[in-house]
Amino acid sequence: MNEAPVASPLTRLWRYASAYRGPLLLATLCSILNKAVDLAPPVLIGAAVDIVVRREGSLLASWGFPSPREQLMVLAVLTFLIWTLESVFEYAYAVLWRNLAQSVQHDLRLEAYSRLQGLELAYLEDRSTGGLMAILNDDVNQLERFLDVGANEVLQVLTTVVLVGAAFFYLAPSVAWMSFVPVPLILWGSLRFQKQIQPRYAEVRERVASLSAQLANNLGGISTIQSFVAEEREVERIREESDAYRRANRKAIQLSSAFSPLIRIAVLIGFTATLLYGGFLALDGGLEVGAYSVLVFLTQRLLWPLTRLGQTFDLYQRAMASTVRVLDLLDTQPQVVSGPERLELADRRPGIRLEDVTFSYQLGYPALDGLDLDIEGGSTTALVGATGSGKTTVLKLLMRFYDVDSGRILLDGRDIRTLRLGDLRTTIAFVSQDVFLFQGTVRENLIYGRPAATADEIVAAARAAEAHDFILELPQGYDTVVGERGQKLSGGQRQRLSIARAVLKEAPILVLDEATSAVDNETEAAIQRSIARISHQRTTLVIAHRLSTIRSADRIYVLEGGRLAEEGDHETLLARDGIYASLWRVQTGRVGSLPAEASLD
Repeated sequence: MNEAPVASPLTRLWRYASAYRGPLLLATLCSILNKAVDLAPPVLIGAAVDIVVRREGSLLASWGFPSPREQLMVLAVLTFLIWTLESVFEYAYAVLWRNLAQSVQHDLRLEAYSRLQGLELAYLEDRSTGGLMAILNDDVNQLERFLDVGANEVLQVLTTVVLVGAAFFYLAPSVAWMSFVPVPLILWGSLRFQKQIQPRYAEVRERVASLSAQLANNLGGISTIQSFVAEEREVERIREESDAYRRANRKAIQLSSAFSPLIRIAVLIGFTATLLYGGFLALDGGLEVGAYSVLVFLTQRLLWPLTRLGQTFDLYQRAMASTVRVLDLLDTQPQVVSGPERLELADRRPGIRLEDVTFSYQLGYPALDGLDLDIEGGSTTALVGATGSGKTTVLKLLMRFYDVDSGRILLDGRDIRTLRLGDLRTTIAFVSQDVFLFQGTVRENLIYGRPAATADEIVAAARAAEAHDFILELPQGYDTVVGERGQKLSGGQRQRLSIARAVLKEAPILVLDEATSAVDNETEAAIQRSIARISHQRTTLVIAHRLSTIRSADRIYVLEGGRLAEEGDHETLLARDGIYASLWRVQTGRVGSLPAEASLD
């Protein structure tokens, strides 16, 4: 079966920009009208020459103005009106095109970001942050630059060719063809240029994305770079990426720079031919002096703008290379799709069940293999196991960051794939081991999941997470700016704020992924007390590195190789003397070492 041909970038952009077609057509009209009146001065000059040379026999005399002085006065009024109109239309098209460019840029960036935000975690994990940033920023900006300048240039060149061509064939058909001889050559060269420059600019966009990715990666890991004294190594890495970007640009520049000089030569040929042949006709009386003046000026006005076609096509190809990347992102369909059913929990402590769940990040390497778990509503359930046993994968599937390969996950007896995605995630308060805080104040981070929370509710949530006291010790208390990713706070402080944020959300399900991994023993004990206080109101699922954190859990599941190895409460698992008991003895100091296969995250 043959695949449908891929539409050109311009066609795809036209389909996307259907909402802007009204402003687009108005801007186009103003560009055309501006160029139409801009071509009038050569005609006015020819008319002036005609008046001076032919006097009572001039063209204006036939309009009812026999006196040369009257003719010049009429010509002066026409000149004033035409130049005024040119200024008005120039202002109008500049405002319209620039506003259109800004609107398209704004909406395209928002739509691209919205689509990106709605894609599954697998898509985001396969791509670099810097590369995605290059699409949202630089690629969108390239399109804005073309709409701001290039679109008007193309329209004005086309208008010039049509109007000047009509004037030439009206005034002197025998000379007109000489002026137009270079046009097919220029158009053929432009199309050849476009075809050859397109892959070069595609490579430029890929290189700038790679460079952006490396820069974003290095800025995010600057403390690691400094701690390993790897500054020179990383500068060299950036130099290599930047040099690859420079080489890609160089290839494009070599081709684009040759275009304008070649067009100038073609323009020179057409202009010289018109100058000579038209002049000979005027000397022989075969062409009026005024008409000859118009032809000479219009030839220059016709051909000279074509020298800018190189820059315009250059801008166009850069924009189209970027447009393809942005529209490809917009055309990407999410693999994790929201279900149709609303989730309204009458029971604020829903149960969760995994039935024969199998899932692989990579084909042939299952992270979970036929896993069955039963998490009772209102209970505290813990998952433990060795690295790669599948504990965090269970949480990702529950949040539908990924979908199961087979089997199903039930929430309150309903397959989570049938539920509206927003409802599902609103039901879950998630505390990750990799805490993320936004640039802003402590208060702004705490209310992120519940913007309408009152001051008393914020303080209560902070107290529940044992965070209130340290917050008050900060320079501005709850109004202290935490820095990007919370870098002004310690790891334990960030984690306690993350727990407070989850508590404030008041979701019926609380999920804690290594929530006490970055706190000291005293803070861990405080957080355990907090979890005990709030968990009776919720269904709580805990992944813990420290087994002391989950010893009071109602049920503990031990995972191994994506399968369920053991289950029971703390005392039952110790009495069984299996994997859990071995881990407990290690953490309580009863054995000297832990076998590699039983090491924890």
